[in-house]
Amino acid sequence: MAYEKIQADLKSIIEEWITSDYLREGELFVLGCSTSEVTGKDIGTSGSEQIAEVLFDEMKLLQKRTGVLLAFQCCEHLNRALVVERETAARYMLEQVSVVPVRHAGGSMASHAYKHMKDPVVVESIKADAGMDIGETMIGMHLKHVAVPLRFEQRNIGNARVRAARTRPKLIGGSRANYEDTRLNDTCN
Repeated sequence: MAYEKIQADLKSIIEEWITSDYLREGELFVLGCSTSEVTGKDIGTSGSEQIAEVLFDEMKLLQKRTGVLLAFQCCEHLNRALVVERETAARYMLEQVSVVPVRHAGGSMASHAYKHMKDPVVVESIKADAGMDIGETMIGMHLKHVAVPLRFEQRNIGNARVRAARTRPKLIGGSRANYEDTRLNDTCN
């Protein structure tokens, strides 16, 4: 698989994130990624640090352009724990766990992130404001309620399907409540 194609696919999705205007500085953004799926293999069978490097570098550009705080989800062997910067864990009072992700227990993406972040730690869970799932790694458990799926034009990175979501506050209060605050960017059906 050509790294340039993978990079171009992710660049397209990042541009869609940027133009969507859903991301705000300081918000948590979770990335789940199967580098095996990107190459067209079954999840967990052919992890690639080289693909993880390409994706990590592009995600760091998303972070730079939007100010989001990145969280990289580990695989199921580490109960989908997340790699974040120590500063992020402290800011959001996230409980650190003792583990170092590696390719076969954590996955190539989380392993690469752990090796290349400034001061990484692993936490058990977060409640992210937005996220992206590359290769059906199931990030939903780490998104705030209510998750709103996004349908970007670019739907694949390499051979992996991509799903993206943002969150919005819960609508509460029943029939007498007013939901017409334009800042919610969503309507109740």
